[in-house]
Amino acid sequence: MSKLVTIYGGSGFVGRYIVRRMAKAGWRVRVAVRRPNEAIFVRPYGAVGQVEPVFCNIRDDASVRAALQGADAVVNCVGILAETGKSTFEVIQADGAERIARIAAAEGISRLVHISAIGADTESASEYAQTKAMGEAAVLKHVPDAVILRPSIVFGPEDEFFNRFAGMTRLSPVVPVVGGDTLFQPVYVDDVAHVAEMAVTGDAPAGVYELGGPDVESFRALMKRMLDVVHRRRLVWSVPMSLAKIMAGAFDLLQAVTLGLVKNFMVTRDQVKNLAHDNVVAEGAKGFDTLGIAPVSMSSVLPDYLWRFRPSGQYDDIMASAKDLRS
Repeated sequence: MSKLVTIYGGSGFVGRYIVRRMAKAGWRVRVAVRRPNEAIFVRPYGAVGQVEPVFCNIRDDASVRAALQGADAVVNCVGILAETGKSTFEVIQADGAERIARIAAAEGISRLVHISAIGADTESASEYAQTKAMGEAAVLKHVPDAVILRPSIVFGPEDEFFNRFAGMTRLSPVVPVVGGDTLFQPVYVDDVAHVAEMAVTGDAPAGVYELGGPDVESFRALMKRMLDVVHRRRLVWSVPMSLAKIMAGAFDLLQAVTLGLVKNFMVTRDQVKNLAHDNVVAEGAKGFDTLGIAPVSMSSVLPDYLWRFRPSGQYDDIMASAKDLRS
């Protein structure tokens, strides 16, 4: 019988690519999510019955254990960028990671892949970075041979980075960025999934891998690259850190006083703290080179999904050519 992998958060951005790769590799895939009915789209990634969404709340031991029954390997993709309600950084990224690793170890599952993030550090001023590091420590405590992946900003068709800012260009003449000089090393989502697949199948040795693409650019430069792809002229405004802190505090306060009815989709105080530090692969860290993988560049992928934000969408190049002919 084919081996079984349980992927927590398998319907999310990174998770769905891991699901697709594991199904293609012949594994049965159990996608553990809070809303299985909203994860039905993962079923066609494999043959009939090969990929199955199941209910799981990583805040509950019994729920996590049920999703692990009979599994040969586990992947934890669950993470959040901002806190909402009961879903706090500590509950999801520290306690949730610990729960999955502890129960996996108790069930005799030694092959575990944990998706963390570059910048994970218990000494960080950011709770996001602190809890990422706490989650890593908890995973290694229970499963010492686990594989931990630390990607930089992840890009791809469903990302919430380039898509978000490209969407902003439709309405605003300005693209505001916090930490314009902060460096990032964007990594293609399927490259991260490729490493996760190697870890599940045993082709990636245990340890921590920092994953960054071939390009290292500032936040400001990334926005200018995006604008080139969507064929729009907009002012890229680097918001001063002092002003960003005030704005983030106001947005966080508005979310708090409305009890979450008005969510902070702009920038949080914790995100401002994170954006003050570079997000690139550390010197000497294990990464794609260690595994013989050549990461995909942004230039080869961004036009494939950001074209819809161009003034004339898929016809933008044709319209420009026609304009040249008329002139």
